[in-house]
Amino acid sequence: MLQDGSAAAAEFRKLIDHRCIVRFNPIGVLAHLQIGRAYAMQGDTTKAKAAYQDFLTLWKDADPDIPILSAAQSEYASAGWPSKLTICCIGL
Repeated sequence: MLQDGSAAAAEFRKLIDHRCIVRFNPIGVLAHLQIGRAYAMQGDTTKAKAAYQDFLTLWKDADPDIPILSAAQSEYASAGWPSKLTICCIGL
């Protein structure tokens, strides 16, 4: 599945669609980031942006020093999408 954005997106979609299974597990939130990365790999910027926004919104109150959160904020900003959500997640 490495480098196969379509297959990866399908697997992460399964997690997101079954929220009751991962409701209280960080894997459910991380699935939003990973599906965003998979969509970006496919070149689907609309879906990628939405998935990153979902992830950043879900973790808007998270500790800003969490490495994966910092990485997601950097990826979102470097994609050239508006940084409104990124800024709110940094705690400004």
